[in-house]
Amino acid sequence: MRLRIRRAAAGAVTIALASLGLAACGVGTSAGSGKPAELSQGDVNLRVNWWGGDARTKLTQTAIAAFEKKHPTIHVTGEFSDWNGYWDKLATATAGGNSPDVIQMDQLYLASYADRGALTDLSKISQLTTSALDPSVLGMGRTKDGLYAMPISTTAFGLLVNKDTLDKLGISLPDTNTWTWDQFDAFARSITDKSGGKVYGTTPWGNEYSLELAARQAGDQMFKDGQIVIKPETVAGYFQRALDWSKDGASQPASQFAEQASATLEQSDFATGKSAMIFTQVSQLTAYAKAAGDANVVVAKLPTDANAGKYFYFKPGMYWSVSAKSEHPAEAALFVDFMVNDPDAGAILGTERGLPANPTVVKAITGHLDANDKKVVDYTDAMTPDLGQAPEIVPNGASDTDTLILRYLQDVLFGKKTPQQAADGLIGELKSGISAAK
Repeated sequence: MRLRIRRAAAGAVTIALASLGLAACGVGTSAGSGKPAELSQGDVNLRVNWWGGDARTKLTQTAIAAFEKKHPTIHVTGEFSDWNGYWDKLATATAGGNSPDVIQMDQLYLASYADRGALTDLSKISQLTTSALDPSVLGMGRTKDGLYAMPISTTAFGLLVNKDTLDKLGISLPDTNTWTWDQFDAFARSITDKSGGKVYGTTPWGNEYSLELAARQAGDQMFKDGQIVIKPETVAGYFQRALDWSKDGASQPASQFAEQASATLEQSDFATGKSAMIFTQVSQLTAYAKAAGDANVVVAKLPTDANAGKYFYFKPGMYWSVSAKSEHPAEAALFVDFMVNDPDAGAILGTERGLPANPTVVKAITGHLDANDKKVVDYTDAMTPDLGQAPEIVPNGASDTDTLILRYLQDVLFGKKTPQQAADGLIGELKSGISAAK
């Protein structure tokens, strides 16, 4: 599993969408006319695509078989590839008017496809029920024009801690329910010091999810009305904090961090025992624990300073969207409804795509979860009191936000730019990208 593969792919896909003329894609009947989609009388063939590895493909195909058993007149053909190849193929197919009926979608590209009329407004299709999802979660499937994606799963951002590493060093994890950023920094440094520099306390953060959370803790936000609105001083503070960790030994030096950009999850410093903590989406707990030799990995809350307020939000791990070109939007929506809302599908799919977005499905499968998945559920429950309103999704033209954050972060860590210069550069590039996409 690639740690940074999403960041590398984003810019290329943004270019592909523009160069392939996706703006010319037509809008399907259910999205464009407002007429309710109706089920067909005879047999229907659907194409469904997703990205992911062998485990996801096997589980998805099993769920497809269960869906076809419940709906014998609907026949589903699955198409799948890895992350990079997926977006190239989807851009080409969509530009050619041959996109799959049901599309596994990511937040980085949702606005790009929705704004170009390539997706169906799911709020206009009665075969899909959305009422079970928390409004803040469902809201992250919306653009200003409608609901263009149904969240499949949710993930929370947190701090994974290798408890086995701490135990070997004779270090106890402090109370993380109320700790501040200064306390976190001191704790991370204590790990590095106690290990003689063999194990760093933490790994810097460096993606859109973490920057959004940092902004919300400061009373700021990344995007509003399809524009980048975050204050330069907020971004500078985000970069400064990572730089401070690198300088004082709380995290690894710039050169070691840069090597992680192309590393697999299994090769990461956290998995190989070179760092004791990592900021990431907690849905990756099981993967990291396994990569670290079945280590006892626990989840800790993000540190906060005064007046953080209800800064937290759950991010959809991924979505299902329906193509505006689908000849069978009702059947496609019925498939999405099954995959998200049906407990039978939940029992098959488990948490491979993340914690199910539907709380009812989570309750239905809780008894079948392993110890690591239960840690994720417990952390999710613990963060509920801190939930605020859903932020705006990444707008069209800003799909490479993760890539830019990582690039500017590395410039800061290597001393090529000050945190303020990096903040101004990041905001400038995002403004230009958003403007060019209009």
